This record gives sequence, structure tokens and C-alpha cells, in this order.
Amino acid sequence: MRTTSFGYHGIILNIDLSTGNVFKSQLQTEDIKNYIGGRGLGMKLLWDRIKSPGMDPLSGENPLIFLPGPFSGLPIPCASRTCVVTKSPCTSPVESEYAHASTVSYSNFGGFFGPEIKFAGYDAVIISGRSAAPVYIRIEDDNVQIKDAAPYWGMGTDGFDKKFTSDLKDRQFCTCYIGPAGENLVRHASIIHTASRAAGRGVGCVMGAKNLKAIAVKGTRMPEVADQTGLLDRITDARDHFTGLSRGRLLSYFLRKSGTTSQLEKKSGKGIMAVKNFREGTFPGVDKIGADAAKKDLWVRSYSCYCCPLACKKSGVVKDGPYKGVMVHDGPEYETGTMLGANLMISDLGGLMKLIYDGDDLGLDIISAGNVIGFLMEAREKGLIDLNFLDGIDLAWGNADAAIKMLEKIARRDGIGDPASKGVKALAETLRGGSEFAMHVKGMELAAHNVHANPAMGLCYATSNKGGCHQNGNTAQEQNLRVVIDSVGICRFACMPPVGLTPKTLATLLESITGIKRNEEELLRAGERGFNLEKVFNYREGFRRRDDTLPQRFFSEPLTIGPEKGAVLDRASFETQLSDYYRERGWDTQSSKPGKTRMSQLGLSFALL
Repeated sequence: MRTTSFGYHGIILNIDLSTGNVFKSQLQTEDIKNYIGGRGLGMKLLWDRIKSPGMDPLSGENPLIFLPGPFSGLPIPCASRTCVVTKSPCTSPVESEYAHASTVSYSNFGGFFGPEIKFAGYDAVIISGRSAAPVYIRIEDDNVQIKDAAPYWGMGTDGFDKKFTSDLKDRQFCTCYIGPAGENLVRHASIIHTASRAAGRGVGCVMGAKNLKAIAVKGTRMPEVADQTGLLDRITDARDHFTGLSRGRLLSYFLRKSGTTSQLEKKSGKGIMAVKNFREGTFPGVDKIGADAAKKDLWVRSYSCYCCPLACKKSGVVKDGPYKGVMVHDGPEYETGTMLGANLMISDLGGLMKLIYDGDDLGLDIISAGNVIGFLMEAREKGLIDLNFLDGIDLAWGNADAAIKMLEKIARRDGIGDPASKGVKALAETLRGGSEFAMHVKGMELAAHNVHANPAMGLCYATSNKGGCHQNGNTAQEQNLRVVIDSVGICRFACMPPVGLTPKTLATLLESITGIKRNEEELLRAGERGFNLEKVFNYREGFRRRDDTLPQRFFSEPLTIGPEKGAVLDRASFETQLSDYYRERGWDTQSSKPGKTRMSQLGLSFALL
């Protein structure tokens, strides 16, 4: 059973954990042409399976979909990504007739898992239902088993990774798994791969709701490509983008040298970093947790994802202090270093590394966890909560030890950790005045980028289809391209200007693989199609223009330090920018509803509301 399209197996693996039923289904050729793979295809598969709004994302009906892309498994630079698509357990609209209204959730992680799905013979793995007891899934080509995971339940991801790999007795398996946060249904739990790569923004909670601890995949096959000779030539051309790089080609140079850690000093210096629960954009202690400090006191090696020439991942060991000996699998990155560092006013590198290690080991989304703890620190400062509310934890700015204790509380949903596990929006609603400084969009915690002096990122957050996501793109065109990048299965770092792969290069690579000729415009149209289907899914759930907004802080509380001191967003300018964006998208400027004309042009008439 296979499709006639080159570059695809044409097979979806379906696993129902409620019944134990495992079966294959055909991937539709039209879906390949229209949605490509990864994020775009995942959205179409989600739409086909969720027929009506209001479904509880933690019910067995919610599919958890793992998708490689057509680049996955091929020796294309940075073709390492896995997309996870589901209905979000984190988001909610201002108003809806449905108690469980939420957005789509799509998350993306690197490593080796997506290529291995492709090697096993599948273009998507869809997991539905809920097991009565903890299980893991073992996939080895056509041999798919649902196995007992009770001995592993409760384990942190680091220890689990070591034991599970040993128990499988075959290091060729690629694995992903959840930690205690996912098991305990913390709304912002992650799925972890190789102990540090994370699919965040709540997908781990959905995996935990299915009583699914882990997935192990091993495969031995690849689909046929349309033009092997041409593909090899184009892969050689693609590799040339990343060879002989010097300081003049800054992105790739700094990724190899320092990963995203170099952005800590850079963004703080520009005044656009998340500092002190987004009250500021500049962190005075950034030099103590930045790239130079990490090189001197922490890192011992770099490592890469599948087929990646950039090696942006850095690992090391804390050399001294109370956390001496803590092994850091990856960090600090920009997001982790900001959200558990600058955002909490923590400048102790050892304490920060312990926070990052524990966040991954517990299976938490570090972006959301740092946002929630920052909110609690500010609530304590404002006198809205006391030590008793915090279970005796002295959660004050800069206190790494207290933040470490709070991570554990959240992952276990113990005491204060229970309301904190539901996310900053829900937590704020329990405190009078708390919503005024809860930093989220649509219930999803904002990432590590302040927007007082960065209105483009403000639009990025406001229009993201999964809530406050920094990876959404700042313009409609950039958003469409990012859907394409997430759909072919390549890392976004490989496609960033000035030296990255261009849309034209992506189109030519895709043509060699699939035999489907697309120009740059047609490729971006596929991205636009996927983005609009995500939007109409959300609109059906009750999300409107009133949900495409930003926290009031950005409009009313100017920055008080740094190069952008005094900066604040202008509300009228933001609303004008948003209306212009809707017009460009072909959406109604009052409601944000996708328009019939544009939907029909995109071949989405089946999704008209």
C-alpha cells in the first residue's frame, strides 16, 4: 500500500490506545500536493479527525500526530525536525460557547526522531485513545507494539532516557518521552527527545493524558525520490551555503560558536529581552549568564541534530558552587537563559543551569514555566500573595533556589504547583488584579522577547495560531514561509538570511524529491493554505479579533532602563497594524474570520464556516 507520489511512503500509522488497535491508512495524494508534510499535513489530518468544536483536548478523541517531512531522512542540511500537531490544552478564548474551546497546537523539535519515522515507513503517526495503564509504543518497521510502561512511570526524563535505551537493547532506536509534568497533566508539559530537545507548548500534557510514557522508533527503509541525480546535485549546492563560513556570515558563525546563547547579550543590548516578567528589556546581569561566561565556566562540547552543519547545541558541566557537577545537556539557549534567567532576574550561571536541567528532567515547557514563576515573583512583590500562598517558598527576584523548588512543585502539581500547572492565564484569574501582569496571548505564555520596543514581534505574538509564540513570523509572508519550513522537515536556522536556504532552493529540492514542480509562489501558497486552515480551526472554537491582542503592560508601562528606556507600544498603531494584516490575509477586519474568497482561492472551501 503506497501512494504514487515520490518522496512519500503514502502510509499513516494509526494507533488507538483505548482498544489496542494498530492499522495503516492511505495518505491522500491531494493532501501531499496541498500540504506537503509536517505542520501543514498535520493540520489537515487534525481537521479531518476533529469534526466539531469544543472537544476536550485531554480526551481520548484528541489525536496526537507526529510528522516528519519530505526532506526527513535525506542528507539535506538540517533536515532534522519533527512536528507534533494536536488540539491545545493550554489556550482559551476570551469568550466561547464551548467549555473546552482551545486552539490548534503545533510544536517542532530537532534531533533524530522525525527521520527515523520516515525510515520506519511512515509519513505520519497518529495516536488516539487513552490506555488504561501506562504504556509505551515500540515501532520497528511494520512491527508495532504497545507495551507496559508502569516500571518507568514517575521517572525524570534524563534517568528514563538512559534506562529505556538500555532496556531496548538496541541503540538504533530513536525515542521521545514525557516526564512527571506530562504524567501529572501539567498543561504546559513538553515531549522530550535525547534528554534536552523539546516539543513544548503543552503537547506533553496530551501525551500524558493518553497514559503514554514514550515512543521508540527504528526503521530500515526510505521512499523512492523522483530525480536522484538532480537531488544529489541540489544537496551539494545547499551544503555550499554552510561551508567555509566566516565572521562575515554572522548567523552560521555564531550558531557554531555559541548557539543561540550569543543572543542573550545581543537582545539585552537592544532592549528587547524579557526581563523581570517583561517589565524591562535589558538585563544588567546578562554578562554572567551569556556566551562568554558559558564558554569559560561551563561548555565542553558542541553537538548536532540529524545532518546538521551548524552544531548549535552546547553541553557542559557546572564546575563549582552549590550546583557543582550538574550536567547540562543543552544550555543556556536564548529562550531558556532568558525565561529562567533574565526574566527571573537570576544571574547565577550554576543556578540557571540547575533550573534548565530540572525543567527538562521534569518535562516542563521552560518558556511557560519561567513565565509562570515570573508572574508569581511579581505577585509576591506587589503583595497579592504571601509565603503561605507559596507554600513557604521565598519566591523573590533573583532567588534561584526558590525557583528550583517551584519547578518541582509545578511538575508534581503539589500545593501552589497545582494552580501554577494550569498556566499563567488561569493562575492570574485566581488573584485579584493578577490579569494586569499575566504575560500571555490566548492563554499561551509569551516567550523570551519583549515587545515594548519591538512592535513587529507584538504582531507575531498576537496573530500566532497557537497563542503567544515567538516562532510565528512577523508578517503574513514570513508566516507562510515558516509553515513551509515546518512542513518540509528542515530547521528554521538553515533558512535564515542572509546565508540560509531560500524559498527557491526549498522548491527545487522538493521538486527533485517529489517530482511535483512548484515555483516559489506556489510553495508559499501551500504555507498560506496551512496557516489559514489553522486559523479557521481556531475561529470555529470561538477565537475572534479580541483574542489577537497583547498584555496591557506593553501599552501602559514604559521601559525604565536600557537603550530603549521610555519605550511603549501605541495602542492605535497596533490596532491599525492588525487591521492591515487582516486585509492582507483576506480576513474580516472586525471579527478576523477568514474570507470566503481567499479560502476558495486556497482550495479550503470545505472549511468555510
